[in-house]
Amino acid sequence: MQFARPNADVYVPAGGDPAAALARVTHLCVAAHQDDIEIMAQAGISDCLDQPGKAFGGVVVTDGAGSPRTGAYAHLTDGQMREVRREEQRAAARLGHYAIQLQLAHSSAEVKKPGAAAVVSDLVQLFFGCRPEVVYLHQPADKHDTHVAVLLRCLEALRRLPADRQPVRVLGCEVWRDLDWVVDDEKVALDSGRHPELAAKLLLAFDSQIAGGKRYDLATLGRRAANATFATSHATDRLAGITWAVDLTPLVRDPGLGVAEYAAGLTARLQADVVRRLQSFA
Repeated sequence: MQFARPNADVYVPAGGDPAAALARVTHLCVAAHQDDIEIMAQAGISDCLDQPGKAFGGVVVTDGAGSPRTGAYAHLTDGQMREVRREEQRAAARLGHYAIQLQLAHSSAEVKKPGAAAVVSDLVQLFFGCRPEVVYLHQPADKHDTHVAVLLRCLEALRRLPADRQPVRVLGCEVWRDLDWVVDDEKVALDSGRHPELAAKLLLAFDSQIAGGKRYDLATLGRRAANATFATSHATDRLAGITWAVDLTPLVRDPGLGVAEYAAGLTARLQADVVRRLQSFA
């Protein structure tokens, strides 16, 4: 595998040929930053641990150089922070028994450029290298600009695949904006309550973020628990933890369907649901 950035990192925790490891992947998460995978895709990681023949793969698109840093990490340069975050992501891949972990090392600025040919080319190569049952991406209403840009580059790459190479299902997962506001029949509940000890360890692997003042571990586990409890008002909790997602598969199948149009539809249907409920009891 040859990627655009010379410092791109290809890591196979169990050793062996990277191309063969990628080909085994059945659950693939493509995220913007180191630790996004572990926030978004605990359900996929768990599926691959629980089901023989399944394999999880992770892809981080950006290099992590612009991360906030305080405390023990305050003195680090952008170059040093890139190395720290790369090793943290490798550690998470070992903990989660990922088949492969790739870090493409693009800058956020590059990813945000319309088209971003080098980024899309890398992603096309990755998607051609495996035939995943499910791909986890960022969701289109995320409020982090880099997350949204990575989502768009991923969709551009997936749309270049022939129909018989496209993944079975593509899901947009919550990170920097939750999806509790989406109407119930459009939400996908990802079972993130399994392997709770591993889930905590995966998040704690990113010490540069947590020790630096961002308690992603507590926030992520708390969100999953809250999602599970508030999923329904008239039944006991079915799952210990839920990560909400929306189905992005139609955006891959139909290149003419605009991403902004799709996202606007989600908010419009929420508005209609709120108005209908208020009017029905007025």
